[in-house]
Amino acid sequence: MDTIIVKVTEQGDSIKRASDILRAGGLVAFPTETVYGLGGDGLNKEASGKIYAAKGRPSDNPLIIHIGDRDALGELVKEVKKPAVKLMDAFWPGPMTLIFDKADRVPKETTGGLDTVAIRYPSHPIALRLLRESGVYIAAPSANLSGRPSPTDARHVVEDLNGRIDMILDGGAVEIGLESTIIDVTGVHPVILRPGFITKEMIEQILPDITVDPAILVESKQERLVAKAPGMKYKHYAPRGQLYLVEGTNEKAVFEKINALVKEASEKGLRAAVIATEESAGSYPAGLVKVMGSRLREETVAKKLFAILREMDDLGVDIIYSESFGRQGLGQAIMNRLLKAAGYQIISADES
Repeated sequence: MDTIIVKVTEQGDSIKRASDILRAGGLVAFPTETVYGLGGDGLNKEASGKIYAAKGRPSDNPLIIHIGDRDALGELVKEVKKPAVKLMDAFWPGPMTLIFDKADRVPKETTGGLDTVAIRYPSHPIALRLLRESGVYIAAPSANLSGRPSPTDARHVVEDLNGRIDMILDGGAVEIGLESTIIDVTGVHPVILRPGFITKEMIEQILPDITVDPAILVESKQERLVAKAPGMKYKHYAPRGQLYLVEGTNEKAVFEKINALVKEASEKGLRAAVIATEESAGSYPAGLVKVMGSRLREETVAKKLFAILREMDDLGVDIIYSESFGRQGLGQAIMNRLLKAAGYQIISADES
């Protein structure tokens, strides 16, 4: 397959061409405010099957349907409860996905075999133009090979999916860099199933009784888990080199531990790298040090995280040591992605 790669402009016909492909059952990668999505017609089970095949994605990992206005819910879900309305009023359009009981017309090939459906109303102008021009409810997981770091730039999509899909809409680098916050609104009390840019603390201003699924920051028994939301069951975001998270009671202990680990790896002939922040980068005299943002502005860390993980592959790194982050605010979403990328491999700086 020859993949069409085109930069999106106001004057060009790229959106129209992409819309024609979607309506014909083809696949188009496009930017959202979070990451690039791989889109197909969410009501076309054959198109959903193509998405799973292109990504190498397990078929029980549900897709998110993107919509261009809230009226679409009347066709896609059985019921919209009051908590869901409050969340939509506060955060849509934007980086929030809600899980509803699905309407009959939504095929289970799109929902990973579940009776629920994940819905998002994005705010990115290109995504909205595509949704409205095509008239399609677009099922779109991240536009990467399954298990790889999510794409935050069109070149990442090209690396993974060139020759596997019909078209890539190049809208430049995304704004946020982490996938949407996912909230299950099917029960009495909403539950956060995946943290994202919209934090628990922000949601509590709207719904004080919001809870968090305990699997977010803890390794789950994969064989027992039913993945109600994308990213809950399978390994995600992993670079080719082994990533370890290093935690400790004080930052000096973390610095010393990482430096010792880098020295040990180098003595074994391994190419070692460190993922640090602007505040700590100078504490690592050896190894390849990459800065992914500032702890004082965690949104800068979120934006660069996946790009840094991909860069590690480009540099041929064998082993990677990363500082950890707090479990509050945006740090919870950053840690969720790092833990999955590391396969929950954590090293304590407090142990000799």
